[in-house]
Amino acid sequence: MLNSTKIFSSFSVDNIEKAMEFYRDILGLDVTKETMGNLAIHLKSGYDLIVYPKPDHIPATFTVLNFPVEDVEKAVDHLAAKGVIFEHYDTEDIKTNEKGIMRGKGGPVIAWFTDPAGNIMSVLGDK
Repeated sequence: MLNSTKIFSSFSVDNIEKAMEFYRDILGLDVTKETMGNLAIHLKSGYDLIVYPKPDHIPATFTVLNFPVEDVEKAVDHLAAKGVIFEHYDTEDIKTNEKGIMRGKGGPVIAWFTDPAGNIMSVLGDK
């Protein structure tokens, strides 16, 4: 029953206009304004991501959206040139370099950043 429908994911932001500018103009995604003030981000996979306004929004403490890319270093440089600031971690499990890129630890090459509402996202190697 549940696997016969087109699934989608959603998360909140505190300012829908800033979110639209970020996802459309900085990340270059196909974004439309929908009913009730929501945004629909139309992904190349054919699925949509719904972003909705929430006045008492609290950002998630985990990654809500991952963008697989061929070259993480190039993606980081491209987004940084558009003003995206990458997170830096120096813990036992997660150590990033000066650009905010983590390599090793048995996982993919990955770099984390946040949207204007503080939601955590990443670019990660798709190989």
